[in-house]
Amino acid sequence: MNDSKKIKTAIQSVIKEMMDKVMENVLIKKPFIPEEHRAFKPLYAALVPDEIFKGSYFERRFVTPFGKVWEKLAIVAAKEGLGYGVMNHTIHGLVKTERLRRITEVLNKLEHPPLEQARVRPDWDSELSYILDGDGEDIPVQVICDIFAQDKTNSKTYAFELKAPLPNSDQTKVSKEKILKLYSMNPKKVDEAYFALPYNPYGLKEDYAWSPPTRWFNMKEDEVVLIGNEFWEKVGGIGTYQSFING
Repeated sequence: MNDSKKIKTAIQSVIKEMMDKVMENVLIKKPFIPEEHRAFKPLYAALVPDEIFKGSYFERRFVTPFGKVWEKLAIVAAKEGLGYGVMNHTIHGLVKTERLRRITEVLNKLEHPPLEQARVRPDWDSELSYILDGDGEDIPVQVICDIFAQDKTNSKTYAFELKAPLPNSDQTKVSKEKILKLYSMNPKKVDEAYFALPYNPYGLKEDYAWSPPTRWFNMKEDEVVLIGNEFWEKVGGIGTYQSFING
């Protein structure tokens, strides 16, 4: 079996496991009960056919657990594509005091713009350059990343903050702080670190329009942001995204 088929088979296994649990919930453990629905929402029940709400009921029970499956799929892609992947991996390193201070400064300016001044726009390259100019005493720092992967062919390591396609502002801020700390470690403990979304509900990257994360990243231009196929190709190697698409 070639690598593409191996990745596809492993991905299908994770999806099947999730779908089996979803079907068990909606058909056996917690089925849609029309009488219960009518009792709690009599007006809706009178206006809209039960089948419409039954479909909505199933969709909610499908979408919610799927949010947790993205990380499992990323680990499958990393193991089958690059050779190694793990969730919630702790990375220990040393960061200079002035770099830590500048990370806080950068985040504070993005969250609270100076009085009577225009809102500060995120710019990854300039922010990181400013932070890395900081010096001082080495401080032990640990970062728990969502996904850690290693390419067994060249030992290159990757850390990913993997969030839902429509992340909230607080989640994104925490992720940016983690990534800045990873890039500030001396010596570096990972080769590359990214803020990643499993897919783009808006289609093309240049059309991404969900506003909360844009306070912290330029979602369309920052090289540290990976959306959809960019992420899957990075976490699993070239051809991973196509493995999702092809049967």
